[in-house]
Formats: sequence, C-alpha cells, structure tokens
Amino acid sequence: MAANGTGGRTKPKPHAVVIPYPLQGHVIPAAHLALRLAARGFTVTFVNTESVHQQAARALGVDRRGCDIFAGARGSEDVRYELVSDGFPLGFDRSLNHDQFMEGVLHVLPAHVEELLRRVVLDPASTCLVADTFFVWPATLARALGVPYVSFWTEPALIFALYYHMDLLADHGHFNCKEPRKDTITYIPGVPAIEPHELMSYLQETDTTSVVHRIIFKAFDEARGADYVLCNTVEELEPSTIAALRAEKPFYAVGPIFPAGFARSAVATSMWAESDCSHWLDAQPPGSVLYISFGSYAHVTKQELHEIAGGVLASGARFLWVMRPDIVSSDDLDPLPEGFASAGRGLVVPWCCQVEVLSHAALGGFLTHCGWNSVLESVWAGVPMLCFPLLTDQFTNRRLVVREWRVGVPIGDRGAVFADEVRARIEGVMSGKEGEELREAVKKMRATLEAATLHGGSSQRSFDEFVDELTCRCGGC
Repeated sequence: MAANGTGGRTKPKPHAVVIPYPLQGHVIPAAHLALRLAARGFTVTFVNTESVHQQAARALGVDRRGCDIFAGARGSEDVRYELVSDGFPLGFDRSLNHDQFMEGVLHVLPAHVEELLRRVVLDPASTCLVADTFFVWPATLARALGVPYVSFWTEPALIFALYYHMDLLADHGHFNCKEPRKDTITYIPGVPAIEPHELMSYLQETDTTSVVHRIIFKAFDEARGADYVLCNTVEELEPSTIAALRAEKPFYAVGPIFPAGFARSAVATSMWAESDCSHWLDAQPPGSVLYISFGSYAHVTKQELHEIAGGVLASGARFLWVMRPDIVSSDDLDPLPEGFASAGRGLVVPWCCQVEVLSHAALGGFLTHCGWNSVLESVWAGVPMLCFPLLTDQFTNRRLVVREWRVGVPIGDRGAVFADEVRARIEGVMSGKEGEELREAVKKMRATLEAATLHGGSSQRSFDEFVDELTCRCGGC
C-alpha cells in the first residue's frame, strides 16, 4: 500500500478475479461485467482458457501469443488478462468430444485454476473471486484463499431457482427418478406454476449420472456457499423469483449486460470470423428479413435443419441464416439441403455480429435457439422471436418468451419440427396480425429493460449496491 500525503496509508484498490465458463455464451457477459467493474475502480484479472483464447485469436486472424482480447476495450480501466489450461491439447476437438471435455472441466480444470489463483491473488484482503456458477470449485477455492465468492449467473433467475431447489423437485417426484411425475410444479419458492416439459433439459432426463448432471449437482452445492449472486436479468421481468432468491442470499439482478451502446463489442469474444452482412441487409425492405441462428454451442440434426429450411423457403420470407461450421457436427460442414443457399431470397453465412444484425431496420423476426444472450439481445432490438430450443436452459427460456412475456412463438421441438408449422409460424410473425401484436409486446418489454439500466433503474441500483458492498468487503471501507 502506498503512503498518502498525510503520512497515513491509502486503502488498497479492490481486485476482482473474473473467470467465465469456457463457452462463448458465458464469456461474452463475463467480459462486459469485467469492464463494468473496472470502470467502478476495481483492478480486474480476467481469466480465459487457452482454448477459448485460441479460437478468439483465430477469429481475429492474429497470432494467439500476441492476442489480448481486451486490447481494443481498455480506456483508463485496469484489466489484466490471464490464460489457464483446461487440461486438453489445443488441437483437441471439444465440440466433437463433449463428454470428455466436460469430464476435464469437472476433474482437471480446477487444479489449473487453483495454481493460477495462488499466483494472482497477492492480497486476499482486497480480492474477490467472480466465477461462473457452473464451475464446481469456486466456494471451496475462495475459502481456501480467504476471499469472497461472487457467483455470476448468466441465465434467468427462474433457472437459478429451479437448479437451487433440485432437492424439492426430487422430493416431489418430478426429477431424479425413473418415472417423473407429469403434473404441474407449484412448490418452488417464487416460481409461478411450471410444467415439467418447461424445465431445463437436464432436469427432464431420467439418467442423472451423466457428467453434466454431476457438474450441475456439484456447482449448486458450491453456489450455496456463495457470498453474493450476480444475475444477468432484470428485476421487473422476474420479480417473485428474485424476491424469493433474495431470502436465501444476497442476489443482485444487474442485466442486461451488453457491450457499450449495444454495438459490436470492443472485446474480442467471437469464436468465429464474422461476416459483414450490412450491405446485403441495406438492400432489403424494412422488417422483411428473418434472422436464423442457433447459437455458439448446441447442435441440431440434419433432419431438423432440412425441415426448418423447407419451412423457410415455403414462407417466401427473406432470410439471413448463420450456419455455424459445426452446427450438425465437426465432420459435416454443409448440412443444408442442396441448392438452398442459391434460392435467391437469402444469405447464408458462417457467423456474424449478432447485435449489429438484430439492430438493422431490415430485421422482422429472429428464429432462435433461445439462448439467454440471444433472448435479451432480441428484446433490446425490438425483434419478435420464433423459438426452437435445443438444450439446457433454452426450453425454460422459451417458456418466458412465449408464455410469460408473449414476445415470441414456438415452432416445434427436438425431433418434432415440421416444415408446414415452420412456414405458418414465419408467415404469422413476419406479415400477420400476430406479428404486429408481438412487436408491440416486445417494444414494451424493451422499454422495461432500458428503464432498468438508466440512473435510478432497478439494475443500476442493484449494481451500485453490489459494488458498494464488494468494495467495502475488499478493504475499501
């Protein structure tokens, strides 16, 4: 600590070590949370895995050894950048070998993280650990290091509540049994009645011995030991759920966490090179383009893609389709029907800047997997959604979008999506009365999100309270 002008000692600058889960949908909000903390006076050490870092460097077309993803985002903020091994060689295909990768996240990554933390945590009294809730080690490591643990939850409060109360679901026979009950679930604190098919995919499965289940069980054991929970949601969207969670522990709704100005991020978090779609979009009439993207992680089958493609063509809508290189598998790089891309009404690209596309005047709808980042971005851009969830939280997010907020429509389920329904849904959203009602609803919801982020808004107040509390805890009082 440095001496001040009166011969006393200055207080140490608070230090936040931010560690996102090694998937793009988790890295993006964590990176922007890191910038927010740095702007409020924290020194931030952001920890990426070497694999995620290499993908981001490759997307930028630069050498990974000289790449710093925050290089374009730093002003006066103090953000340091560290890398940690996830235990696998850089050439290992994590997408193709999902379960093996997850075993590494469960058993190998924690040791590498502990080694790094013991190197970067120089003053435990001024340091806090901000780690993704899905990690299996944060509370244990934070206790060992003598620092507070902030659990960063990148999904809705509803989903945190359901995972937090898995024991209740099991006790009532809705989870972790051979034949789960199919009746409505009404007993989760703060959660309105929810149907079993609206639960996250992992809570609908009868085999709970998978590596992902073991990660979830351990992660939420650790979450119970968190000092604070920071959630990328908005209080007005989930008031009863957030109130119930606050009765359990300090829970702060601080969303939506977006890049500054809802523009292309100054942090290099994209894992694929982004195509520039602006010229094509500029040539399309306002509200005429259906944007299609299934996110950065989950896979679809070739049959599902062909049904959706058939519905898109039959609808007559213009479309911009993001076809991630490994969307079916790392071995099938061209899964769309033959001749689809040359149909003349659309553009197919491997990846793009989603916030730029959603913000374009040509956009009229978003056919989405319902990842939480995509839901929040679509609402902020005022674009109604057609929901085709693939995995994990996406089924529960669809419930929020379709049933509670009425800013989107469903278009089928895994293994049960058909071209005729896809066509009818697209026509309804893009040109029917249903589309007008959805656009009006999404406009109101967008206003709610915006109000929460302004001075005096719920998310801004929550973040201020959190920063004040954490600064005090880290020696700033």
